[in-house]
Formats: sequence, structure tokens, C-alpha cells
Amino acid sequence: DSNTPFGGFKDSGIGRENGELGLRNYLEHKTVIIKRPEDSMP
Repeated sequence: DSNTPFGGFKDSGIGRENGELGLRNYLEHKTVIIKRPEDSMP
């Protein structure tokens, strides 16, 4: 697939595999809801 992120910019050594897109493979989305006291709202 020609759209697969691969390589990097110049001599950074990081490339796209170890960059943001590569990191996303190891992340999960999580929703956190925190109840705040009513008087803390502006």
C-alpha cells in the first residue's frame, strides 16, 4: 500500500514507524468523567 507511513525526514532517525502514527498502534481511547461540585462552575 503506497499510503503506508514509512521513512522519515532527513537524518532524524525516528521515521514514521517510531513517530506519532506508530505510537497510535499501542494506544487505546478512554473516556473519563469527573463529577465537579455545582459551585465550581463559572
